[in-house]
Amino acid sequence: MWNYIAKENPRAAVQIDQLFSDAAARLAEYPHLGRPDRISGTREPIPHDSYRLGYEVAGETFWSLALVHTSRRWPPERK
Repeated sequence: MWNYIAKENPRAAVQIDQLFSDAAARLAEYPHLGRPDRISGTREPIPHDSYRLGYEVAGETFWSLALVHTSRRWPPERK
């Protein structure tokens, strides 16, 4: 995603990268940040109006599952 944004606007790519990094860093202090996600046991903060970050916490471990544009179906349908 960074490369895609950087082609048109390198400054915006740096800003959005920092935004996502900051959101992930906040999870270290607040591991249950965000609303419960549609996948059982996961949570979903919205670091930007157009993106959501799906994650889960297992003990002392944070698992980032996906960074998804809000226009995308999440979670993906199983076939």
